[in-house]
Amino acid sequence: MILVSGATGGIGGEICRLLGQAGVPFKAMCRKPEQVEHFKGEGVEAVLGDFDRPETLDGVMEGCDRLFLITPPTPDQVEQEKAAIDAAKRAGVARIVKISASDGNIRSTVPWAKSHALIDHYLRDAGIGWTILKPTAFMQNFFWFKDPIAKGFLPQIAGKGSVSWVDTRDVARVAAKVLTEDGHNHATYFLTGPETLDMKEAASRLSKVTKHKVRYLDLPNPIFKAILRLTGNSRWMANGLVAQFSDVVAGHHDIDPTFEIKRLTGVAPRSFTDFVRDHRDAFVRSN
Repeated sequence: MILVSGATGGIGGEICRLLGQAGVPFKAMCRKPEQVEHFKGEGVEAVLGDFDRPETLDGVMEGCDRLFLITPPTPDQVEQEKAAIDAAKRAGVARIVKISASDGNIRSTVPWAKSHALIDHYLRDAGIGWTILKPTAFMQNFFWFKDPIAKGFLPQIAGKGSVSWVDTRDVARVAAKVLTEDGHNHATYFLTGPETLDMKEAASRLSKVTKHKVRYLDLPNPIFKAILRLTGNSRWMANGLVAQFSDVVAGHHDIDPTFEIKRLTGVAPRSFTDFVRDHRDAFVRSN
């Protein structure tokens, strides 16, 4: 039995779909009763658990031998995932498949990159089986800028830096694979897309698929931060995104394509063009 955390999110939700399609027994972990009811209405076993309430975790993990662990980036991420790892160990979970980050480093100025590194170290020393997946930046992050893209602009602070952007659906495919196979214990996999793209090329791909000109605007850091704050991001998140794009991306510190997704699943990862085609309507201005 597999417990899937983040079941209502992009990666966790896709894992649930893939496991259900393959007939693999799993439980979807949800924070809200209405989410549990929704899954049950779809014929999916679901349980109520909350990383902010560690006392709820032991019960939801009972009877599970594998755990998919993912949490959103927040200042509490380290404490949340450490509590989940401890609860999994108490419940007798044999292996945790954890989503980390390709740029994870305990000295990073990007808060979630530092958090992931700290959690990864904790998991490796926890006395429980583990597989760590370290994807690069998600293609789905471009949804943050769908409104300006629809108006013809891609605002960023990445300079000429490039990233091997990866589709979250491909990350989920790898996670579902390693959750249901043996032979992945104590393995760390760096997951990337098939190519590296800078923002100018990303804007060009967006232009070709949407059939309207999209221009990359390389903004000063304070203006980009102000845009992030005005669009509802917390100060903590805005500062982290500025550090990530102005340092890790602009400084060419992320990794080149690894081709691990094809090696592990037998299917090549989606290209950025594939991603934009699949979600074209999100980047086109509605009339």
